[in-house]
Amino acid sequence: MTGDGGPARPQGRRLVGAVLSLALVAGVFVWFLPQFTSLADVWTSVRGMTWVEMAVLVVAAAWNLATYQFVMVATTPGLTLRQALVSTQTTTAVSNTVLGGAAVSLGLTYAMNSSWGFSHSRTSVALLVSGLWNNFAKLGLPVLALALLALSSPPSAGRVAAGLAGLAALVVSVALLGALLRGREQAERIGAAAGRVASALRRPFGRGPVTGWERATTKFRDRTALLLRARWHWITLATLISHLSLFLVLLLALRFVGVEADQVSAVEALAVFASARLLTAVPFTPGGLGVIELALITGLSAAGGPRTLVAAAVLVFRALTYVLPIPVGLGSYLFWRHNRSWRREPNAAPRTELVPESV
Repeated sequence: MTGDGGPARPQGRRLVGAVLSLALVAGVFVWFLPQFTSLADVWTSVRGMTWVEMAVLVVAAAWNLATYQFVMVATTPGLTLRQALVSTQTTTAVSNTVLGGAAVSLGLTYAMNSSWGFSHSRTSVALLVSGLWNNFAKLGLPVLALALLALSSPPSAGRVAAGLAGLAALVVSVALLGALLRGREQAERIGAAAGRVASALRRPFGRGPVTGWERATTKFRDRTALLLRARWHWITLATLISHLSLFLVLLLALRFVGVEADQVSAVEALAVFASARLLTAVPFTPGGLGVIELALITGLSAAGGPRTLVAAAVLVFRALTYVLPIPVGLGSYLFWRHNRSWRREPNAAPRTELVPESV
């Protein structure tokens, strides 16, 4: 009974999660969007853009895709821009199409980096640091938007709440990271405490306690501290460029379909964008499908944008930032599968002063 029942529970949870995700997406596109505006009106607004505006949007979207690789290069010493491009485009496509795509993307990143000679330890440090900085940006953008709104117009209660929530989470996250990096003893205590929490969470499911977390945490602390001391400013800059490049695509889409600055200002658009991005910290659906559209359309319309034009801009934005990476990622995945010239033996990737011999 135990052997049959154990695997069924995770499979059942995945099935429930998949059904709920599909229901959410269907609700947004089948029920919410038609009540908000008609697709015919949205298409008319899109067709109203000039060829120059469309070309600018495509260039902005291509630049946005290119910025993904900068963070990976900054956090993975020895990784080339071309390797980072193949890795980030492939994992982005997976995240946008597969339920639980974040976990699959992690596995793909390890597989790609391993094929290029990077150890799992080097990849783990890169993924953890880039993930932390990505979430720092998601938490910090609502705070920035709130501050900018306060200088121009009184922010709404919802935006104040989002800004304060982001600020609180950002402070807690930075404090935990600072405590982790302060010293080996502190890192060991944090690892031991996290291990006790994880063991307690596993106990109701009949699983044994976890071990070795304090040792793993101290190793991560040493490797992360070495990387951040040398590259924290480049990692921060690359992360900001990536997030703001994504926002630029949305702002251009708004302006090109006809949403004027006196209807929705750039600061108001940034506030809505930041709040929507904050929702993607919890992956309800692949690539935030349905969630992002719902948050952007309602938020931008509440800010003063015409419903039809806002819906058109958001759908153009999502086509360029959600749909476009899928075929690009498929191509990069096929390239990785068939290209042998970049392959190396395990742990044979180039080393730098930021990569200890033990990594």
